[in-house]
Amino acid sequence: MEVVVGLKGAVKGSFVYTLWSCPDLLAAFTTWPVVLTKLAGGADLMLPGVVVPSSGLPELQQGDLCAINLVENRAPVAIGLVTMPTTDMLATGMKGKGVTILHTYLDLLWAFGEKTSPPVIPHMYHDPGPIRDQLEEEEEEEGEGEKKEEVAADADGIGNVTADLDSLEEDTPDLRSLCLNLETESEHTSSATVRVSDRETYDGEIVDLKEVAEDIENHQHLENDQNATKIIGTVQEQMDELLLQCFLHALKFKVKKADLPLLTSTFLKVHVYPCCPEGQQLDIKKSSYKKLSKFLQTMQQRQIIQVKELSKGVESITGVNWKHTDLQSFKAPATATSEEMEKIDRGSDTPYQPPEIKSFYRVSSKLIPLFEHADLKKDAVLSNADVRSIITNYVKSNELIDDYNKNYVTINPTLCDCILEKSEYHNVTKLTWDDLFSRCLRSLQECHEVTFPGQKPVVRKGQIKPIDIDVAQRASNKKVTIITNLEAFGLDPQILGNALQQKAQASVTVSPVPGTKGKMALQVQGNQVNHVAKLLTEEYGITPKYIRGLEKAPKSGKKKR
Repeated sequence: MEVVVGLKGAVKGSFVYTLWSCPDLLAAFTTWPVVLTKLAGGADLMLPGVVVPSSGLPELQQGDLCAINLVENRAPVAIGLVTMPTTDMLATGMKGKGVTILHTYLDLLWAFGEKTSPPVIPHMYHDPGPIRDQLEEEEEEEGEGEKKEEVAADADGIGNVTADLDSLEEDTPDLRSLCLNLETESEHTSSATVRVSDRETYDGEIVDLKEVAEDIENHQHLENDQNATKIIGTVQEQMDELLLQCFLHALKFKVKKADLPLLTSTFLKVHVYPCCPEGQQLDIKKSSYKKLSKFLQTMQQRQIIQVKELSKGVESITGVNWKHTDLQSFKAPATATSEEMEKIDRGSDTPYQPPEIKSFYRVSSKLIPLFEHADLKKDAVLSNADVRSIITNYVKSNELIDDYNKNYVTINPTLCDCILEKSEYHNVTKLTWDDLFSRCLRSLQECHEVTFPGQKPVVRKGQIKPIDIDVAQRASNKKVTIITNLEAFGLDPQILGNALQQKAQASVTVSPVPGTKGKMALQVQGNQVNHVAKLLTEEYGITPKYIRGLEKAPKSGKKKR
């Protein structure tokens, strides 16, 4: 497949596929394979990365179209516009930008073609320097067994070059079919001859690459240019797959119909990034899309989502095709967290049901002697009723009930060690039943069990932290309501924020809680405690005892008569 690219009303250059067939169509600059990674990432060609032959650079003027090839392969891998005349490049000491890149191998324009790799086209010059030595060593290691063609500066070598030039002249008429803006066939032949002759006398002079010096050192370990370009493609392909996985994961298990329309920036920050598997980092710039907008446009073309510009310069996701085959067939990754799996298993269309929360106690090492008679060991989980029953059986079995007042329990050595303070050892001989129970419960380790509908119970240390509602003062005496710890109750801050925005008619933002991992804070403009309390208790069924800060609701003033 060959495509001709038109610039400023005249066709001046061509697609890389065309240049692979005719590598001498354009004057070319040579650079290192590792620089290709930067060009493919959107960077322009800087002069410190250009390899300068002893015969000099090709004579070009500002705005001329040129090709970029690699030291190990004459096949062009990029096309661009020269930013300054060649003489100025040398005068500046090869510093600054040399070529503005228009098109590179592996970019979106290349993807419209057959997606093939560059052919291996050896340079026509003779280079006895370290580059050639390295290539010969690499070829020997690969065991290719092919003899490398050399162009010697003797009569035989000149004859070979002349033959190449003759074949180039014969092919010159075909170049007109490529619609090149050339004055005459002879002018192109002569310019091609000059370029080839320049390559004949190249003796390997190389300018210090400065910024890419570290990359050049890494290049010494690459087998050849083809391996380097394969690595580039592999990185982009892997990032494309990761981006698509996080996108589908967010749509299927995080975004709800009530969230729409959803700002694309919010969708990326709040939904897509958290779906990235642990140990991996999602970077859109390293994908073939480079920008979120281009990726979402592709997803819109696949009819997965609808994206519209609801306000000038701001795009939003306005619709999701929940029945799309990609979404239907997508499954949650094995690395999903337990809280996320709880949301996934409940399903996006299932109404929210509050979790069942129970308080329990773990047997501490201090109270092991007291619970041994019940065959319980350390960290055994007991309810409040279980603790009372075990203590009662222990007191009765050891006949510790006071003979004169059955409301008291006599303290034996075991109870003394387990529940009394050291200062009480010689003073306290009896305790009431209530005091005995309360002391035992205080000595046990508190824990709680959370059970979501259809899920296995999860036991955690300590008491469950309630949903916290706080009212803070901002600049200009403005107040905001901040809600945190919604995740512990299986609530999505973004969904709750959308509901609050409609009820309170106030702006809502969701942001990470500083110093935490994966916890989000919901902020609503104004004192909206009453709206938050009503939403949590009436619509989501959260018990008020698990909500802290209800007393901060604005007090209603006295009605005027």
